[in-house]
Amino acid sequence: MPLANHSSSMPVTVDPEKCIAAKGCTVCVDVCPLDVLAIDEARGLAYMRYDECWYCMPCEADCPTGAVKVAIPYLLR
Repeated sequence: MPLANHSSSMPVTVDPEKCIAAKGCTVCVDVCPLDVLAIDEARGLAYMRYDECWYCMPCEADCPTGAVKVAIPYLLR
């Protein structure tokens, strides 16, 4: 039995085509003040491991390839 009737999306998404974590980049992980981002060593991609985002945006602003996107909820804009 599902716990929710609808799917939820993560506030931070990473474009696998643009992410260069496999080449050693850890910028988004390093600048996150909540330590919610991590690098999946098996896939070589950054990902959001905890849904505790403050929408502070340094991960998106500092990503050298523009792979990280923060979806700010409408009521916070």
